Amino acid sequence: MNVGFIGLGAMGLPMAARLANGGHDLAVWARRPEAADTLVRDGATWCASPAAVAARSDVVFTMVMGGADVEAVVLGADGLVHGARPGMVVVDCSTIVPATTRRVAAALLERGIDMLDAPVSGGLPGATNGTLSIMVGGDEAVFERLRPLLGCIGTTLVYIGESGAGSVAKAANQLALVVTIQGVAEAIALAVASGVGVAPVLQAMASGMAGSRMMEIIGPRMLERQFEMGIDASLHYKDSNIVLACAAESHTPVPAAALAAQAFNALTARPGVRWDSAALRLMMEDICGMRPDAGG
Repeated sequence: MNVGFIGLGAMGLPMAARLANGGHDLAVWARRPEAADTLVRDGATWCASPAAVAARSDVVFTMVMGGADVEAVVLGADGLVHGARPGMVVVDCSTIVPATTRRVAAALLERGIDMLDAPVSGGLPGATNGTLSIMVGGDEAVFERLRPLLGCIGTTLVYIGESGAGSVAKAANQLALVVTIQGVAEAIALAVASGVGVAPVLQAMASGMAGSRMMEIIGPRMLERQFEMGIDASLHYKDSNIVLACAAESHTPVPAAALAAQAFNALTARPGVRWDSAALRLMMEDICGMRPDAGG
């Protein structure tokens, strides 16, 4: 297929490479042209604007930071909509508020263009290895038609429901994720305050019912005090606010998510480096008045 990709950041670049390696003719655009250098060297076509990407594509993927960015690259002055033709499909893999997804999808549908909201989970390893979990909202027939294409970037392809449903599923995913990170930080603080070593506590937790994939990633980083940017805390703060917006729209109380959002808010405001989400351990140390070297 003729496939376009917009948004070549940490996740978007390997996702686009997977599509190209799947044998598809790839056209790309990014705010920073140098982000596309490796793809262009491997045969992708650089385009001058999102509209130019749409003009040569049957399907265009977007993977950008937030809702305003999605609206800009899809509906803006040089957006996809100005180069698209009826029958083209936009697949937005960004993590954004469901209301924005529905608004953009409705504007495209007026022009005969389908849109799937298809946010992903699995992090950089999943993007690199093509093993992402993809949560899809939109027309189910369009999803089934694009299933082989989505299979280039993910191994778990789940149709959730109508437009916006994929974004709701990602919000639910991120709710559980940020609450887990906060829970691990609190568990470490409890162990330290009780005079117990952190390493054996985390080992026992990871092997028991408290274990999770996120704990496997974040626990060692907290233990080893790897607090500089790896899992960017500002992204989890953004996701926490998406969760709260989704909860407000649906009148759903999410007290644990609200607490985690405030913890990430405090962390992103903390002076210093771009903090890794593991630095929530620092926030708990601040709250509890602990020495940084307490408890390992």
